[in-house]
Parts: sequence; C-alpha cells; structure tokens
Amino acid sequence: MTTHAVIFAPLGQATRAEQVVERLTNAIVSGLLEAHEQLPNEADLAKSMGVSHITIREALNTLRTKAYIYTTRGRNGGSFVCQRTQLIDNEHPLQQISTNYLADLGELHCAIMKHSISLAIERSTAKEQQKLEEFIELFFEATTPEQKAHADMRCLLTIAANAQSPRLAQQALSIQTEWASLIAMLYQDNEIYQQTVKTYQQLLHCFSQHDDVNATRLMGKMILALTENLIELKFTIERKLVE
Repeated sequence: MTTHAVIFAPLGQATRAEQVVERLTNAIVSGLLEAHEQLPNEADLAKSMGVSHITIREALNTLRTKAYIYTTRGRNGGSFVCQRTQLIDNEHPLQQISTNYLADLGELHCAIMKHSISLAIERSTAKEQQKLEEFIELFFEATTPEQKAHADMRCLLTIAANAQSPRLAQQALSIQTEWASLIAMLYQDNEIYQQTVKTYQQLLHCFSQHDDVNATRLMGKMILALTENLIELKFTIERKLVE
C-alpha cells in the first residue's frame, strides 16, 4: 500500500463530503500532497473514494474556498494543491495547545506507530522497504525545518502504509496533520534532528534483520522523546511571553 493509496482509499460513509474534505486537508497540511500536485479528476476520485460525483464536487468546492486547492481550465487543466508556505506558523501555534493535549497526542501517535512498525517489518515487501529507505534518505538530506518535518512525516506514513492496514494508516495520516506541523518547530534544533536521524538509521537496521522487538522499542522511544521536547518548547515559549 502506498501513501497515496491511503489518501484516496474508499470512505466508510460514502455520502459525506466532509470526510473527503478532512482526508484531503490532512494530506495537504501534512505535505503528503505537495504544492501544485494535480489531484485525480472528479470521476477517478469518486470511483477510488467510493462516493458520488456530487459529493466530490462539493468537497472540491470547499477546498477551493479554503484555498487548499485551485483549478485551471484547458487541456492540461484540473485541480491542484495550493502553495501554503505559512501553514505551519499560522495554523499550528504551539502556544495555543495545552500540555495535556500534547502529551495525549504523543501517546496516541506512539501507540499507532509502534504497532505499525511491528506489522510493517512482518508484512512489507522488499520493494516497499526500498521505498522507505528512499524516504529516509530524503529525510537525511533535508535542510529546512519544514523540509525535515515533511520528510519525517513521509517516513512515518510509509511505515504505517506498509503495515497493510488501511484503518491504521488512516489514523496515522490524521495524526500527521498536527504532528508534522509541530515537529517542524523542533527541527530548528539540529541536535534534536540529528537524534531522529540516528534513530531512523537504527530502524533501517531493524528492518534488515526483521527485528520487530527493537524496532518497536526504538519507535516508541523516538516519538515520546519528541513529545517531551515539544512540551519543553511550549514551556520555553510561554516563559518568554511572560518576561
């Protein structure tokens, strides 16, 4: 299962345009659907997501109104993802999120990814593992905090997709909408970024050895450490606001 297959998988309730909007918004916010990437046409979207053309049209209209997508006419026309360079700063201000919320988000993310990587090591094919290696390499090569966060998100979602559980992958995608935006703030600190790089190197070794026990431990340790760093960053921001 690829990350795009997760995005465009059938919906549980085929008559709700809100579900289409939520899923595509999640993919755009987290960077899974990149700026200026073309969406499938209405007919293909309706077929792949298991909804009517009217539902897809309503959802796309909502996404256009919110400036998540734009539409062009002509032979090469269609619906495309908007450039949203200010998304992280404007839509995910860390100081507006409670400490309890951050802790709960981290625990849920940890649980989902620990189970995902255990299943991925058991179920993923050699080709799927190679794709994961490519995404991890892109994470190593990223330079800006936003690029690092989006590359990290792709690694995590690829692991979730390789677990071969559509419901698990959708849960991971939903969490990444918030997680990737918050993590970009952390990756301004090179030490935190380098520690995550080191963990991904260890996780690749676990895949090569089919070592799901250590992979699960490393994944949990990585996400909980990032959660603790987010909480500490929140405290730092709040102290600065008071001073």
